[in-house]
Parts: sequence; structure tokens; C-alpha cells
Amino acid sequence: MAGNDTILIVEDARELAGLLSDYLVQAGFQTHCLHDGTNVVGWVQENTPRLVLLDLMLPGRDGVEICKSIREFSDLPIIMITARVEEQDRLTGLDVGADDYICKPFSPREVVARVKAVLRRATNGFDREQSHNDFLQLDKDKLQATLKGHILTLTVVEFHLLSLLAEQPGRVFSRSQLIEKIYPDQRVVSDRTVDSHVKKLRKKMSEVHDGEIIHSIYSAGYKYEVT
Repeated sequence: MAGNDTILIVEDARELAGLLSDYLVQAGFQTHCLHDGTNVVGWVQENTPRLVLLDLMLPGRDGVEICKSIREFSDLPIIMITARVEEQDRLTGLDVGADDYICKPFSPREVVARVKAVLRRATNGFDREQSHNDFLQLDKDKLQATLKGHILTLTVVEFHLLSLLAEQPGRVFSRSQLIEKIYPDQRVVSDRTVDSHVKKLRKKMSEVHDGEIIHSIYSAGYKYEVT
């Protein structure tokens, strides 16, 4: 069984996997490496890795399909590693549930820093949720949001948008992912419509709180983080 600090590295380039493992071990983690996608999901089900570093292009089964399968039974942090630099490839990783992505070539130190950042978000999630109870309250029965004690006048779509982002602070949601979640009837909606909802939501929240709450992530989407 994997230890609580085990990082699963799924990378077919064995030299790169070994290099990442060395740096992560130096940072205090345990590691386990798999070099093709065939047995990744089974390994994750049988063990308890703290985080998965998942290459996008793998023999046997690609990273997108693996990520989708893992998300069917687990919300453990997943960082996608890709040699593809196109925006759509990055968005695809986020759409299927990856928490972050790193483009090759990269510095191993950057990977360690990203791992620590994602784990910090995940392990501090409960504490953040507790501290946000006084800051932001969401009543899904009444579709009512209260920010710092002030009731926000939101549309149904704005409420669902805020709820989705706030339930996972720090996680980046792509526009297509937001569309899928806030429009379950699968109507045709453009990215600009999402941007418009975010703009209106920001304006309403700015009347109560001076700092930024919903952040734009270039070429990726939006995230909730109180500043």
C-alpha cells in the first residue's frame, strides 16, 4: 500500500520520471512510478496516493481517459503533464478534472512547487471552508448567497456559478466546464455568455468586498480565491 505522502508519477519517459522522483523525495515525499497508462486506475484504487502527476500522452491508455476514470471514484489531486502547448489541450485536462497542468519542458523544482501548492489547497480545504462560513454563505434551497452578512441579489445562473467556484477554492474551471455545470439542459451557450455572468457577479460582490474574489486565469478559465 502507498504511504500517505506518496506521489504517483505516471510518465513513460523513465529518465524524466526518475528525475521527478529524486526531487520529490528530497522534498520529503514518497514516490511510485508507472510508465504506461494500463494499470494506473487499478493502482490508484488499491493504494492511497496523495497526488498523481499524470502525463497526457502515454502508451496503453492516455492521461485524459485515466483522469476521467479516476474522477468517477476519487477527488484526489491530479496534475497533468503535457508536451502540448495549445490552449485546447490545457483546457481538456481541466475539463476532465485535473487540478493543474504543467507544460514540458519544465524545471523539476517548478513541479515540486506546484505539487506543494495543489496539496496545500487540498489539505487546507476544510479550514478554508470553515473560515469562509462567516465570509460567504450559500443557501441552495433558497438560492441565496450572503457575503459578509449582506444578501446578494443574484440570478439563478449567477448563484450556481458562484456555488460551483466557491465549493472548490483555488481550483481553475474552464469556461466549457462552467457551461456544462450551470446549464445542465445542455443548451448552446458561448464563452462570452460565461464572461458576462462573471462580470455581473463580480460587480455585485464588489459592492460588499473590495478585494478580488473571482479571478481570471489566462487561457484557462476562472477560480474562486479571496484576496
